[in-house]
Amino acid sequence: MAKLLVVFEFELTAEDIAQTRLAGSPLFEAVASLLALRDPGAHAIHLPWVEQARPRLADLDLRLLEALVPLDGYVPDFLTPPPTAPLPEFAGELRRVRATPPEQVRRELRFVHPRGVPAVLRPLRDDPAAELPRVAALMRAYWDRVLAPHWPRMRALLESDILHRARRLADGGTAALLADLHPTVARRGDVLQVSSRYDEVVALDGRGLLLMPSLFVWPQVRSVVDPPWQPTVIYPARGVATLWEPPRTAPPDALAAVLGRTRAALLTLLDVPRSGGELARQLELTPGAISQALTSLRAAGLVVTDREGRSVLCRRTAVGDALLSAGAAPHAAAARPSGQPSRTAGAAPHVPPRSVTMER
Repeated sequence: MAKLLVVFEFELTAEDIAQTRLAGSPLFEAVASLLALRDPGAHAIHLPWVEQARPRLADLDLRLLEALVPLDGYVPDFLTPPPTAPLPEFAGELRRVRATPPEQVRRELRFVHPRGVPAVLRPLRDDPAAELPRVAALMRAYWDRVLAPHWPRMRALLESDILHRARRLADGGTAALLADLHPTVARRGDVLQVSSRYDEVVALDGRGLLLMPSLFVWPQVRSVVDPPWQPTVIYPARGVATLWEPPRTAPPDALAAVLGRTRAALLTLLDVPRSGGELARQLELTPGAISQALTSLRAAGLVVTDREGRSVLCRRTAVGDALLSAGAAPHAAAARPSGQPSRTAGAAPHVPPRSVTMER
């Protein structure tokens, strides 16, 4: 493969590889979603969410956030502090925003608006300590209206990607971990190259990399190299295309006849890893009933559980996938007109990334 023409080059040492970690950030998702909301054509996967979100935000004045998050270019680091845990709580990230040192706020506002801070941001520039709580409160209101209802599903996809990467690291080392982050990310020897509008060599100096799956960064990849961030590559999480699909809760009749309707419904829902609480809400069953059904499926080798921090996620095994597909096959065959051959659907085409920065 030819060398990417314009790249960030992250120089990896053995110490950097040892310090590399994975994490997601609900606050980053909130900030990145503002771009999808304002320019949905560049974030087509999220159009179903945009259509739901706009009416819910009709009476919320977002001019402050829009001035902080331009459609193209630098987004202030104080608005998206680097995650300190695999998936921190949104409230905890907002506390860090409120605690930003005033000089950092002023410096980063100059980066966002080098030709002059607009009127809506001047109170924040003049008195950051007094205005940062207002920024955090507005972000909280935005989150509660349009993202909090979807967070369980979003969190499950982010946790699924983190677990997938952790398994790749365990099975194949760093080469496997970095091999399929994104088509614009390539490892060449001791250097990780990330397509960029800039051309810069970044010495990690033992800090390692933060690999950060994101849903709303799609279709881009973004690199962060300035303090307080650990050098970071933010990439689209696996399964982002399924984020706004309605969950399939009705299991195939043939499968329900064999497993029972509750166990079959659980197997059907585990197209992505989910927590027991989310499964209970989806199926309107008690946590005890969900736990009992999952125990049976786990004993049969149809599902497994993974722990990520305090979260326990259930996912289908390859055997479970095969059983679900076999259970759906009789229904598909019956629905096909006589004499009509079956077809295998192809994979959706890859949508190339636009850039590695917050661009339209």
